Amino acid sequence: QVQLVESGGGLVQAGGSLRLSCAASGHTFSSYAMGWFRQAPGKEREFVATINWIGDTTYYADSVAGRFTISRDNVKNTLFLRMNSLKPEDTAVYYCAGSNFARVVVTDTQYDYWGQGTQVTVSS
Repeated sequence: QVQLVESGGGLVQAGGSLRLSCAASGHTFSSYAMGWFRQAPGKEREFVATINWIGDTTYYADSVAGRFTISRDNVKNTLFLRMNSLKPEDTAVYYCAGSNFARVVVTDTQYDYWGQGTQVTVSS
């Protein structure tokens, strides 16, 4: 059974930083692309970032490019999202997702596994 467990969310002031982690188990983590999505209150879930199986290709939503960095540790089966220069509009529940594709994946329908999410709140 695949499990994805996010951690690292919290309350931070605008301009601050957070690092999210996602621990994966029950899946051949190192063979597949992973991603981060987020959902703000009253809004649809949106793509944030994705990384390919080996970690040498990444892709970001325009709204976070240059501020967020996705990375992975295939030995520890862990996905990360480093978030810098946070803005109030980054406030959302952040979800880790696992696909069955090796390449980067940006659409949520191509992800088969989801974590329960971690809340990120950015105060102004």
